[in-house]
Amino acid sequence: MSSQPATAASEERRRDADRTRAEILEVAHREFARQGYAGARVDEIAALTRTTKRMIYYYFGGKENLYIAVLEKAYAEVRAAESAIDVEHLAPVEAIRTLAELTFDHHDAHQDFIKLVSIENIHRAEHLRRSQTLVNLGTPVTDLISRILDAGRAAGDFVAAADAIDVHMMISSFCFFRIANQHTFGALFGRDLTAPEHRERHRTMVGEMTVAYLTGAGVRPE
Repeated sequence: MSSQPATAASEERRRDADRTRAEILEVAHREFARQGYAGARVDEIAALTRTTKRMIYYYFGGKENLYIAVLEKAYAEVRAAESAIDVEHLAPVEAIRTLAELTFDHHDAHQDFIKLVSIENIHRAEHLRRSQTLVNLGTPVTDLISRILDAGRAAGDFVAAADAIDVHMMISSFCFFRIANQHTFGALFGRDLTAPEHRERHRTMVGEMTVAYLTGAGVRPE
């Protein structure tokens, strides 16, 4: 008797499991971003998916593991976008500007990611620290920036004594602030930071700010 039908059935079950897990993660991402870790409920996540609370526990083992899986996926998506930059075929100035603009674009398009990061900071990164995947996810972007900085210094383009973490912080802080503080900033200054008329100016600002610092354009004369 051929094992082909059994193999096909097994493959279909795997695809169903992958679809179910992906759907749970998508809904959980929205709920954790909307309600926070403490406020989100597994019952509600189950009700918003085509599954049950029991199945969520089966796939993820509990609320904390589900939350960590959401964080892992969100950060992995950022790193995947960063890794698409073709450092080998871009001049260092253009490469760092591209990275800054890409970070801006990602944060602008994934505002729930900013909410999740803010929530995890409230929890002092206690869940992030429990994931080996997340703890190691800082390495790809710092390696990428280090390569750009090394090339820029070798070419004589970059003169600032900043390391990769400094540069990552500079880029991230601008992009993060624009989303995370949009409501308080708007109430205080009457400007919607995420309004379409400001987008391209802000996108240019973060790239040029980073380039200006690294190339020494903003260095005060002694």
